[in-house]
Amino acid sequence: MTQHSISYKRHRFPPEIIAHAVWLCDRFNLSLREVEEMLLKRGIDVSCETVRRWAR
Repeated sequence: MTQHSISYKRHRFPPEIIAHAVWLCDRFNLSLREVEEMLLKRGIDVSCETVRRWAR
């Protein structure tokens, strides 16, 4: 089985933040708005639409 590496080119946020947001969506079945609010409480201003694109 081959694994493809994920490319974070042209992303405004570091890969760690993107991976954390996607992990929150998948692991805890949170809505995109809930993930947006959780990141905002940590000082990361990201829209729910951006989180949706990351999780796609």
